[in-house]
Amino acid sequence: MDLISDAIRTVRVGTANARLIRQTAPGIRFAAFAGSGFHIITSGTCWLIGGDEPRSLAPGDIVLTSSGGEHGLSTRPCALADLPLVRMGPLPPAPRPTPFEFLCGAYRLQHHRAPQYLRALPDLIAVSPDYDGRPELRSLVGLLAADASAARPGSGATLRAVLDLILVQVLQQWEEHDGASWRPEAAHPGVVAALREIHEKPQLRWTVGRLSEVAGLPRAAFSRLFTTAVGEPPMRYVTGWRLGLAAQLLRETDLALARIAPQVGYSTEFALSAAFRREYGVSPGQFRSAP
Repeated sequence: MDLISDAIRTVRVGTANARLIRQTAPGIRFAAFAGSGFHIITSGTCWLIGGDEPRSLAPGDIVLTSSGGEHGLSTRPCALADLPLVRMGPLPPAPRPTPFEFLCGAYRLQHHRAPQYLRALPDLIAVSPDYDGRPELRSLVGLLAADASAARPGSGATLRAVLDLILVQVLQQWEEHDGASWRPEAAHPGVVAALREIHEKPQLRWTVGRLSEVAGLPRAAFSRLFTTAVGEPPMRYVTGWRLGLAAQLLRETDLALARIAPQVGYSTEFALSAAFRREYGVSPGQFRSAP
């Protein structure tokens, strides 16, 4: 079971954005948002503000905002509230030289939250990638810089692919070095078995009882272990996974809702539509037609 790939497929239904920011003192603050993104320091040095303590960053370092938490990048250690909030839209050219520059890439989710896998991670993850051991990551950063710097034919499709791959690379590297204890796979093997069945067979009529049988655990013990490992109760996770798949199919295919419903565990299009509206705040049709 590849939870990283599953999470990336879920967030990519959001709006993809990338930009290069040349930052002057004192720095910049990013408000919390629904989605996931990252910053790649391209030149100069700065401090990551947010979390427990400021952390120094150097060229090549990458900061992952796994579920859109508030944070900042600063020329010196400071309080987050001391940094000016970023202005959305085109940024005016910064005077040269600037203390630091960085690339931003993000998926913004207009109608739903980041997937549970990403929400279970620390709010901010900073890594110093091994670019020699992962030369493909260096190439991806170059592609992102090109996409963020100039509008070119096909750049929209390229941008999503590059964001996907960079997010995967960063999550893989973080998990290899620091993240083993955060993965649901580190929990009871019965929980892993239940997750695998949910992911591979969302169309089945899952109940807590059926999932506990898959896990080989008493129902109460399974519910407790699953909630501890994953961060939410079993049936809430099932619903989120099904509706995330429905959102992906709405955005990436032209399948009618009546055909999507049975694929994601709903008996009728009306049942799926009602659940979708409760979760996302809009109808499936409105979600599909949104830019």
